[in-house]
Amino acid sequence: MNPLREENAKWMQLPRDIVIGHGVIKEIKCVCDDLKLSNNPLIVTGKHTRNIAGDTVYDIFADAGLDPSVTTIKSATMKEVEYVKEVALANNSNYLLGVGSGKSIDVAKLAATDLNLPLISVPTAASHDGIVSSRASIKDGKGVTSIQANAPMAVIADTEIIAKAPYRLLASGCADIISNYTAVNDWELAYRLRNEPFSEYAAALSRMTAKIILDSVDSIKPGLESSVRIVLKALVSSGVAMSIAGSSRPASGSEHMFSHALDMIAPKPALHGEQCGVGTIMMMYLHGGDWERIREGLKKLHAPTNAAELGIEDKYILEALLLAHTIRPERYTILGSGLTPEAAERVAKITKVID
Repeated sequence: MNPLREENAKWMQLPRDIVIGHGVIKEIKCVCDDLKLSNNPLIVTGKHTRNIAGDTVYDIFADAGLDPSVTTIKSATMKEVEYVKEVALANNSNYLLGVGSGKSIDVAKLAATDLNLPLISVPTAASHDGIVSSRASIKDGKGVTSIQANAPMAVIADTEIIAKAPYRLLASGCADIISNYTAVNDWELAYRLRNEPFSEYAAALSRMTAKIILDSVDSIKPGLESSVRIVLKALVSSGVAMSIAGSSRPASGSEHMFSHALDMIAPKPALHGEQCGVGTIMMMYLHGGDWERIREGLKKLHAPTNAAELGIEDKYILEALLLAHTIRPERYTILGSGLTPEAAERVAKITKVID
C-alpha cells in the first residue's frame, strides 16, 4: 500500500508561490521559470479581462520567445471547461494560466485538474476566494455548483490592476471573507452534533481572516492599492484554510447555501460575495451571534445588507431561506432540516434584510 494513501494520511494542496504587489504581472515569466514551467502555456481569459491583462501576459511570453496560446471564455460552465480542455490538448499546452475574474480562473482550474496540468492564477479582481482555493464554481442548469479541484500552483495578483477594477467587486470579496464567521460556526456545530471532522487550525485561520476584514472596514476604500493588499492577503489565507481542512468547510456554510439557492431562483442574482454577506447577517442571527456588527461592517464597505440593495425581491429571499438547507444536504448547518415559512420571515425582518 502506498503510505500516502493510508487512512490517517492527509493531503494538503497549497500554492508554492504567491506574488502580490504593484506591477507584479511583469514577473509572471520569472514565476513560471521558478516552477520549471517555461514552455507552451495556455492563457484562459474573458473578453473583457483579455484587454485588461490577458494580452499583457501573452506579450510577456511571446517576447520571451515562447509560443503561448490564448482562449477566451464567456461563462463558467462545464461546456466551457470541455472547450478549454480541447484547446489545451490541441496546442500541447504544458500548463494553464487563468487570467481574469472568477469565471476564467474557475474554468481554467477545473480544466487543469482534469488534464492533470499545473495552473497559475492571475486575478484581475478580488471578488471571492476562488483565486487561490481548491474549489471551482461552475454553473449548471439549476444554478452554481462548487466542485473540488486542484489548487493553483501559484497566484500572481497585481494590485495596480485589481485596484482599477470596479469597487463593487472588492466589496464583494470582503463580504465573502466576512462570511467565514458563520461558516466556521456551522462547522463547529456539525462537529458537536454530528461528530464531523474538524480542524482547529483551519477554523482559527478562517476566523482570523474574517476578523482582519471586519476590523479594517474603515480602511478599505475604492482605488487604493493598500486596500487591495488587505483583501488579497485575506482571500489567500481563506483559501489556505480550505486546503488545510481538505474541504470548503472553513469558508462555506449556511450563508453559501443561501447564496446558491438565490442563484437557482432569483431572476437576476447579485454577486456571489454580496449574497453571502447578506446571508451571513441572517445566519449569524440564527447562531445567536453579533449579526448587527456584521451588518454595520458590510454597510461601511458599501456592500449590500438587504434585498433591495441586492436588487432581488423579498419573496426570493424568503424562498431561498426555505430552500437553502437542501442545497448540500450532507453538510449540517444551523439551518438543520430547514426553516418554517414563519421562521424565515421572522429572521429576514428582524435583521432588516426585507421590509
